[in-house]
Amino acid sequence: MDTVTVVRERILKLCAERNISINKLATICALPPSSIKNILYGRSNDPKILTIKKLCDGLDITLGEFFSTPEFDALEQEIK
Repeated sequence: MDTVTVVRERILKLCAERNISINKLATICALPPSSIKNILYGRSNDPKILTIKKLCDGLDITLGEFFSTPEFDALEQEIK
């Protein structure tokens, strides 16, 4: 898996755990739904950390909690 896919899967998992839709997530995070959908549908290949931070704030988790998963730990180094 690549980084964008892991970010997308993490967002979807967190929404599923909380039983919220993408539109509800956008409202909670004060983000346009298009910003989240661009990440989810692969139109944003480099989501900004501030966008991820807003998602975390809306989901009431830290950035550390967002990125602290086996999937993120298993990502290969981008630059070798």
